[in-house]
Amino acid sequence: MSLLGTIVSKILHPFGGGEAQAQTSGGAAAPSGGGAQPSAGGEVPKVDGKVDVEAVLNDLAGKAGQPLNWRTSIVDLMKLLHLDSSLSARKELAQELHYTGDTDDSATMNVWLHKQVIRKLEENGGKVPDDLED
Repeated sequence: MSLLGTIVSKILHPFGGGEAQAQTSGGAAAPSGGGAQPSAGGEVPKVDGKVDVEAVLNDLAGKAGQPLNWRTSIVDLMKLLHLDSSLSARKELAQELHYTGDTDDSATMNVWLHKQVIRKLEENGGKVPDDLED
């Protein structure tokens, strides 16, 4: 599974109810399989039939044991999901998402990556907070 697919899957299907696979040519991650399944951890919050991304990530952030600002930081978002957030991992994600900017300008790339990941979550069944929409 691609890095983007892993991110989408961990947020939209946090209890293993389905896997997401990113299409490298189209760039959109599409969930496959059934909907998210509840587990001992609780229900996946839904809003109008969509997964409430904010509720899922705030729940994870509350259990993280360290302050992680997933709302603005791609690094913190990846850490929250227990993913490699190194520069090389972010460059890999940028390549998956067809970033055309300078990957050595990590600050600009990081802002772009965060916006793209939020957009992909919304495109794939996530309800994202209004303040994070483009």
